[in-house]
Amino acid sequence: MESHPFIGVDVSQLTLDVAQAHHSSVLKIDNTAAAIRGWLKKLPAQCRIGVESTGDLHRTLVRCAIAAGHSVYVLNARDLSHYARALGRRAKTDRLDAALIARYLAREHENLHPYRMPTALQSQLDELIRRRHTVVVTHGAVRQSFATMRIKPRALAGALRGLQVLLAQMDQQLADLTCEDPQLGPLAGHLRTVVGFGPLLSASMAHALTRHPFAHADAFIAYIGYDPRARDSGQKHGRRRLSKRGPAELRRLLFTAALSACKTALWRPFYQRYRDRGLPTTAALVILARKLARIAFSIVKHGTQFDPRLIQDTCARP
Repeated sequence: MESHPFIGVDVSQLTLDVAQAHHSSVLKIDNTAAAIRGWLKKLPAQCRIGVESTGDLHRTLVRCAIAAGHSVYVLNARDLSHYARALGRRAKTDRLDAALIARYLAREHENLHPYRMPTALQSQLDELIRRRHTVVVTHGAVRQSFATMRIKPRALAGALRGLQVLLAQMDQQLADLTCEDPQLGPLAGHLRTVVGFGPLLSASMAHALTRHPFAHADAFIAYIGYDPRARDSGQKHGRRRLSKRGPAELRRLLFTAALSACKTALWRPFYQRYRDRGLPTTAALVILARKLARIAFSIVKHGTQFDPRLIQDTCARP
């Protein structure tokens, strides 16, 4: 057995299929803490274990493996699907998926980041922000679905109000958790000084920027999914599109902040500069959202507050 083997694990509700890179055999164990710990005791030290992100089903494995001193990589399901397609895979089973994850990890681990276990507070905030996004999407879907009905059900207004109340309660819970933390509270306060930032975005940004160790602002932009993807080939220069990877709710909140900020006296010249260049409204707003994200990164990194004079000086340049 390799000293630091690459292991792929396919997770289901009841079982785990475990494969090791360059080995044909696949082990099946129960997806329980006791069975996982028993399996981990048989492994060499400092293994590299890859697992697909599957809602909550992989969390017990991740927690136990990290506690045992192994490096764990929580992989994007879409990336693995594209990888399998590129290899010409014609079948999909749990055993094949485990072997695929092991192969992917063995070849791509240098470009991947090991998973970092969140603190109890970070877990709460992660779950709260994720569930909030679900409520926002549900509210929008329900409202849009009934928008064209001439005679709407009487319960519709109450259902939409109920979702709004739920959102308000979740926002308050997020604010309370942020303010109670000695690190997040001051950082969120600093972010509130940014023109366009509200309490919800300030708390979400403070959490995101302290949850992951971003080396520079570009890494944070890529994490949010506001990084443009090039599609060039030969003499053809394709249209740039956003990757839209990462937390959708944070991306939506930033866009909403840009939509609000572009109407202010401070940010209107910045926004209008790109509109005058012929960029459509959405593209100019995305540029403004990226600018806001970079400012937030700098504020959190240096522990400073927003200085509007820097923006005014930038907008005054020809």
